[in-house]
Amino acid sequence: MTASELRAGLSLAGVFGLRMLGLFLILPVFAVHARTLEGGSNLMLVGIALGAYGLAQAILQIPFGMASDRWGRKPVIIVGLIVFALGSLLAAFAGTIWTAIAGRLLQGAGAISSAVIALTADLTRERHRTKAMAMIGAMIGFSFALSLVVAPPLYRWIGMGGLFGATAGLALLSILILRAFVPEAPRRVRTVQEGARRLLGECLRDRQLMSLNLGIFVLHMTQMAMFVVLPPRLISAGLALPDHWKVYLPVVLASFVLMVPFILFADRRNRPKPVLIGMVGLLALVEAAFGATGNRLVILAALMVAFFSAFNVLEALLPSLVSRVAPAQARGTAIGVYNTMQTLGLFVGGLLGGAVAGRYGPGAVYGLCAAFAALWLAIATGMKALAASQVNDLADLTFSIAAGVELAGLREALERVHGVRDVDVSEQERVARLKVVSSDWDEGRVRKLVTGGV
Repeated sequence: MTASELRAGLSLAGVFGLRMLGLFLILPVFAVHARTLEGGSNLMLVGIALGAYGLAQAILQIPFGMASDRWGRKPVIIVGLIVFALGSLLAAFAGTIWTAIAGRLLQGAGAISSAVIALTADLTRERHRTKAMAMIGAMIGFSFALSLVVAPPLYRWIGMGGLFGATAGLALLSILILRAFVPEAPRRVRTVQEGARRLLGECLRDRQLMSLNLGIFVLHMTQMAMFVVLPPRLISAGLALPDHWKVYLPVVLASFVLMVPFILFADRRNRPKPVLIGMVGLLALVEAAFGATGNRLVILAALMVAFFSAFNVLEALLPSLVSRVAPAQARGTAIGVYNTMQTLGLFVGGLLGGAVAGRYGPGAVYGLCAAFAALWLAIATGMKALAASQVNDLADLTFSIAAGVELAGLREALERVHGVRDVDVSEQERVARLKVVSSDWDEGRVRKLVTGGV
């Protein structure tokens, strides 16, 4: 990676991680705190307060992604972070469960995930994109692990209002990092035909994109459904609730170490599909093993390491593949659809996990997760060649556009050239960035178009 790519990856991972840390700090303590709120004795309302964030995210991920395609990544991210901070402040002063729900909804309305991932893709070359996505995934995992450790003592020290206030402060800190350290993405030339609806339609009709979107839905549905029943099981294994971090922290750290060789293999060998299939298969086996084993803590911890390893690899690999498959001009929209499916998976997983566990018992939840993972495995195995499987014969090229060349319509003309797979025209820099088939593209035609030759 170049210094610019490394800076972009690390700083955007920091933005994502600080925001997620603010969210994760609430989760270990809110259900207890809710009992002190007016109306907080209603467990359904407490559940709505916890899930309201994901619901708002699911509704607004696509609009935020489309907005970032139209008006630029950074402005949309900044607006989202401000909205998130306002929601945190509203929740900080909540005296009733309904105000807390409103605050959580407003937090979720700052749906910046698609814009952040799209900006990461804009600022990194394709062969290094998985590493940049892995930085974000690792930061999210680290934020989750850190929150499990620090949330209870912070709650005793500054209370729930202080925690929500801290989340607002972390959002504002993210804005400073974004402005100070993240490079600017190039502006793109658009034509009248490139409307938001057309871009969304392209993404929804692409079978590869929708297969990847189904994958992230299943991944997060499985995660949320499993964690409905896993914490009580750890208690049954003899680990008190305040001590759960003693398992979670080493498990997450070990999974970070184990994910590295798989990410490097997918990145350096340009073979993401075998890694994808292997990790989905591991996910299915782990869920089946959870349902078949007893409550011995050592065995549960080992299975958790396997689960988090598969989860972290897939969490890094899937958005990288989406960014490769999606057209450059619709990347924000495509990732918006992807993140919508992700948050819907969290919402549906919580609902299904609770319903199935209540009616059929915890073992049925693991069976349900294993079945969905097996379905995903069948779909992933049957997918045609992923975009990443063609990278060996693709090249990223940049051409300066001559002063006399009209920019309007240039992208469409370049897209029609034989061997050109993707085009991004920067109005600000007057350059055209192309992805071409190295062994079979019409270089002469491309040079004529960008230089104004006949």
